Amino acid sequence: MSIGNQVLEKLKKEVNESEYNRYIKNLKYDEKSSRGDIAIFTVKNILAAKWIKTHYAKKIAHLFEVESGISPTVIIDIEKPTQTRVKNRDLQQQESRSSSTQLNPSFTFNSFVMGDSNTLAYNVALSVAQNPGEQYNPLFIYGGVGLGKTHLMQAIGNKLHYDNKKIIYTTFEQFMNRFTAHLRSKTMERFREYYRNCDVLLIDDIQFISRKEQTQEEFFHTFNELHSLGKQIVITSDRPPKKIAGLVDRLKSRFEWGMLVSINPPELETKIAIIQKKSTLNGIRLSDDVVYFLASNLGSNIREIEGTIIKLNAMSSLLRQPITIEFAKNTIADYLQEKKKSVSIESILEKVAEEFNLKPADIRSKKRAKKIVEARRISIYLARQLTQNSMPQIAVFFGMKDHSAISHAMKKIEEVIENDENLKVLIEEISNKIQANPS
Repeated sequence: MSIGNQVLEKLKKEVNESEYNRYIKNLKYDEKSSRGDIAIFTVKNILAAKWIKTHYAKKIAHLFEVESGISPTVIIDIEKPTQTRVKNRDLQQQESRSSSTQLNPSFTFNSFVMGDSNTLAYNVALSVAQNPGEQYNPLFIYGGVGLGKTHLMQAIGNKLHYDNKKIIYTTFEQFMNRFTAHLRSKTMERFREYYRNCDVLLIDDIQFISRKEQTQEEFFHTFNELHSLGKQIVITSDRPPKKIAGLVDRLKSRFEWGMLVSINPPELETKIAIIQKKSTLNGIRLSDDVVYFLASNLGSNIREIEGTIIKLNAMSSLLRQPITIEFAKNTIADYLQEKKKSVSIESILEKVAEEFNLKPADIRSKKRAKKIVEARRISIYLARQLTQNSMPQIAVFFGMKDHSAISHAMKKIEEVIENDENLKVLIEEISNKIQANPS
């Protein structure tokens, strides 16, 4: 029996017969959709869902905690009718489905890992979820691939869906494809009714609006209509509005009306927390040494990090071997080799110079000041660790006699790292920054 059904059995004993028969009896645990810190139950109608949420959501969460030690967010959803597959569904059939089904229920504020790189974005998103359409409207979240923009956007959607708000989540590509289809079929009124009849519009990857003149025009009017009615708009992009090429000025202006907030690549400490959280959610046990190794060597894309953890677990199970550092190195060897191709010695030099408040030319010079020597040794060490360059190639770059000089510098820095935990952490932080932005 699943934990959700165990909870329902316990709940039955704590509810009077009348309430049980009227509301709780038809409550079903959705084991497939539930995950980690989210427990999803379904019931046949919205009145029952509202009543159970108001009177028993906290009780259900408590019973989960008693059974498993985890107090989840409890979602009471409407049971979806079983549908047979239809080969050729028209636009009206597609749009009649609840938009909330596109939200990933695991994308919640509780499952998001905060750090210096994303705290502001998290707090602003949480504020929007608590007070939609008020202070930050629109909310425009931007940053690189896989840093958590969609997670925060859908966390807003999941929270407000739980509060019975009508949510529309769409990627810009979906918006554009639907717009094109309705334009061709001359059913634009239906398109407008669909996108403008909501409490919250979540639109992902708006950067693809670049130079799409007709779509920009339509989105402009959709934006105005929703904003004038006090409806919340949340947008994500891989860049801020002013850097989206071919974006008309009036849309740039609209996007900047509310709040622009960026998500930066996670620092080492946050990556460690992300790996620990993702491994826990996936039921995978990793030692602290392996977690630290992965955090130090994987990039900043959170989806890739989770994929690597799952791959490690699958390989470990298949080969019946424990996940040690050596096992992890062998498993992701191809990834590490590929990553080395994207890192240049120049990018390493820039990051180290920035960290030590020096000029790159100082590090490459013959100067013997203590600070410069330390920065030079760290640069050489990272060049050897993070790039495909050989010792002779690194020697040429730094103007040294031959590879033996590089070998000597490597030995020196490795000796210091072994006895100086602070230096080790500093090098890992610099390495993390380089790998987050290798070019």
